[in-house]
Amino acid sequence: MAATPEKLLLRLEWKVVRRLDGRLQGAHRTAHRGSGIDFTGLRPYGDGDDARHIDWNVTARLDEPHLRVFTEDRELTVWLVLDRSASMLAGRPGRGKHDVLAELALVLARLFGRGGNRVGALLFDTGMLRVVPPGTSRRHALRIGAELERTAGAARGGATTDLAEMLDAAGRLARRRALVVVLSDFIGDGDWERSLQRLARRHEVVALRIVDTADDALPEAGLIVVEDAETGEQLVVDSADPLLRVRFREAVDERDARLAAGMRRAGVPVHRVDTDRDLAEALVEVVARTRDRSS
Repeated sequence: MAATPEKLLLRLEWKVVRRLDGRLQGAHRTAHRGSGIDFTGLRPYGDGDDARHIDWNVTARLDEPHLRVFTEDRELTVWLVLDRSASMLAGRPGRGKHDVLAELALVLARLFGRGGNRVGALLFDTGMLRVVPPGTSRRHALRIGAELERTAGAARGGATTDLAEMLDAAGRLARRRALVVVLSDFIGDGDWERSLQRLARRHEVVALRIVDTADDALPEAGLIVVEDAETGEQLVVDSADPLLRVRFREAVDERDARLAAGMRRAGVPVHRVDTDRDLAEALVEVVARTRDRSS
């Protein structure tokens, strides 16, 4: 991040948070609300009630199905899963994928925290894991920003990102039901679909896929050195070669289709956030799509 977390958050609060404050809370209706831990009583079972809450001892005694009733848990715990792998370094200076991830993380931490929810963060790279425990204050959002600043630009070549390991780490960390927001470009290895399904069965999961132009298009610049952002392997190619460009496009389309299919099978909504797009506009669209999906 070019600016300090304090300066960056001030700018984001002025340009983005004010425009989104209130929208995010109203748009997010998690299916896990209302399953709090405080028992308040019993009531007769009715059509459409969750049979998992039946008190079988009382039911047997009264010879009529009764449900255990709990107070609604209005506090939402949010976990931000932040991909700090080498491929996230792609993009132009000051507006690369890791810059956009940092801005998104600060905005989401501030927005959810202002609503009284607890926000934690998991910063992941293969072989490195940092955890910021859940908190609510503005100072806590800055703590997440400080951890992002510490991990920005670190040398991380030589190993591909294990997406499955990242999602499994989130599952181990979020012990209670929570909203898990995964911020990543989803470039990496591992049988991540099974891990995502396991995570989605227990938590509500939303994916924000951060994409740079370099991820999708090969520039026509003659002979260029192509470097695998994850492994550091370099190769000289002719970017004007029509066959190469066709193969590159096919590989991109296959990657996108595989990602979309995996997310769909897991029941996880995935929202694309391009690095060259206005952040507030992108998040407004995410909120709108979330509302459409919830209605």
